Amino acid sequence: MINRKIIILAGKGITTNILYNALNKDFTIGTVILEESISKKRFLKKRINRLGIWKVSGQVLFQLSIVKLLNFFSAKRKKEILRKFNLEVNPLPAEKIIHIKSVNDDECIAALQKINPDVVVVNGTRIISKEVLDCIPAKFVNIHAGITPRYRNVHGAYWALVNNDNDNCGVTVHLVDPGIDTGSIIYQGKISITTDDNFVTYPLLQIAEGIVYLKKALHDIFEEKLVLKKGTADSRIWHHPTLRQYLYHRIVHRKK
Repeated sequence: MINRKIIILAGKGITTNILYNALNKDFTIGTVILEESISKKRFLKKRINRLGIWKVSGQVLFQLSIVKLLNFFSAKRKKEILRKFNLEVNPLPAEKIIHIKSVNDDECIAALQKINPDVVVVNGTRIISKEVLDCIPAKFVNIHAGITPRYRNVHGAYWALVNNDNDNCGVTVHLVDPGIDTGSIIYQGKISITTDDNFVTYPLLQIAEGIVYLKKALHDIFEEKLVLKKGTADSRIWHHPTLRQYLYHRIVHRKK
């Protein structure tokens, strides 16, 4: 087991639990700084300001209808993935958690400076400000569910499949900078999709693949063998699909 100070800076969710349990097998995770979820009202207001009410309404309808149905009918497949890749969803140890309102608040900076870790593994937080990233000399590392910079933001696997871009249906481990998935790339890899997979199972396949590369990246950092790689030539930010978009690609292109 590597004796370096690694912490996790994350939002609440199943992938954070999976990440902690997987990393804690090979490394000592001393602390999990856990960010509170943004209120739904504030979240929707910000998204409407950015994307417009009609698009956001379509996204909400998609989440309330299709995603719920997919989760129900994919329960067996999700369990298969968890079992196949030895992914554990056990709750985070309460004694290791530090709760904060936002990764960009002073309380987060104070916690980071007090712990002074060698590496901060980031998962599912707001975009982290430069002030926070510069407050300690540690490297901030993230698993992104997509091949960057072609598939930045969300649902990289789904959008790659919609675009018939199977070679870029995968995951990226990268250093975190203040941009949206624009940090320097450490590792990238494809995921294998079966006919049983769909929008709600792709992220599990991505976290499973990403953990393998994240462990390699941590060893590279500690052994001072880190090599940064060049990503795709094009760069684009993708958003949640709307109900209309999903149904169109499902019916016309058979993309699940």
